[in-house]
Amino acid sequence: MDLSYTQEEEEFRAQLRRWLGDVLPSLPPRPSPADWPGRRAYDMGWQRRLYDAGYADVHWDASPTLRLIFLEETEKAGAPYVGAGFVGLLHAGPTIAAEGTDEQRARWLPPILRGDEVWCQGFSEPDAGSDLAALRTRAWRDGDDYVVNGSKIWTSHAEVADWCELLVRTDPAAPKHRGISWLAMPMDAPGITVRPLRTLAGSAEFAEVFLDEVRVPVGNRVGAENDGWRVTMVTLSFERGTAFVGEVVACRRVLRELAAAARKNGRWDDPVLRRRLGALNAEFRALWRLTQWNVSEAEARGGVPGVGGSVFKLRYSQVRQDLYDVAAEVLGEGALDLGAPWVVDRLSSLSYTIAAGTSQIQRNIVAERILGLPKGR
Repeated sequence: MDLSYTQEEEEFRAQLRRWLGDVLPSLPPRPSPADWPGRRAYDMGWQRRLYDAGYADVHWDASPTLRLIFLEETEKAGAPYVGAGFVGLLHAGPTIAAEGTDEQRARWLPPILRGDEVWCQGFSEPDAGSDLAALRTRAWRDGDDYVVNGSKIWTSHAEVADWCELLVRTDPAAPKHRGISWLAMPMDAPGITVRPLRTLAGSAEFAEVFLDEVRVPVGNRVGAENDGWRVTMVTLSFERGTAFVGEVVACRRVLRELAAAARKNGRWDDPVLRRRLGALNAEFRALWRLTQWNVSEAEARGGVPGVGGSVFKLRYSQVRQDLYDVAAEVLGEGALDLGAPWVVDRLSSLSYTIAAGTSQIQRNIVAERILGLPKGR
């Protein structure tokens, strides 16, 4: 395992820093969190700038190490996050790049890279809970199309998406992990109803999606029919292995800001709080090393992260929540003010032990696939 950077990688870092320093001051103000059309336009505008500068394909065409450097430097510089491009750039795009045909890559990857098209994720279902493979959205062949009926929930960015990475059951008689297919569904197809869901923080980043006789071309299937669970594991390896890297950098910055705020308002005098801040510093340093380890492993695996991403996701989810619990202590009464720093982020952090696979599911993956323990009955 090599955690050092080559001269070429350091040159990439230096070039990226210079470009960020030149372009960031010229960006327009960020839109309101409630203005999703505005947020889409802002996020896709940023993606177009990356595309024009030659950085757009870093999420799947560059090495995992260059991807790590890109995420680290853009977060440190305060660059816009991928936002509405999250699913396309960090989930669907890398999956299509790894598993799609030449025609599929040519059709879907360039618009994602240019910021022309937004994707949403249609995985979770109301009756499946944490058991993703228990999905019941059904698709059957009718000539050159699949006809899809069912519903999805927690569908990220569905209200502004052009495409959906959709899991469907194509063989209800097969064992539940073997009868699934991965489809790219156009969100303007007849029969789709989107109902936004409002979160605890007041935003609507997710939606329910209802599918009534929706026709999806068979040519939009990524991977073989009924092989969608394997393709999904590729998607989730990106989601859990690299998608949160920039957030680790952001959390380390928040930790420094919390320490400065505690010194300013007198809460630094509490030795228990200081110990918690110190422990969090150690946790995030360890998570960054784990990230580097996962990237080194991904380099050896041809660019696809391994199951070590589940170890990262499991620990990161809890440490992020711990960080914002400490933020509440530092803020005191201000922790109840949605306009105060870190308060909305604290509410958001509550979802992290559920999002991208619950902590219980991650523990099962670690136990079975890393430690070799038997599956529960």
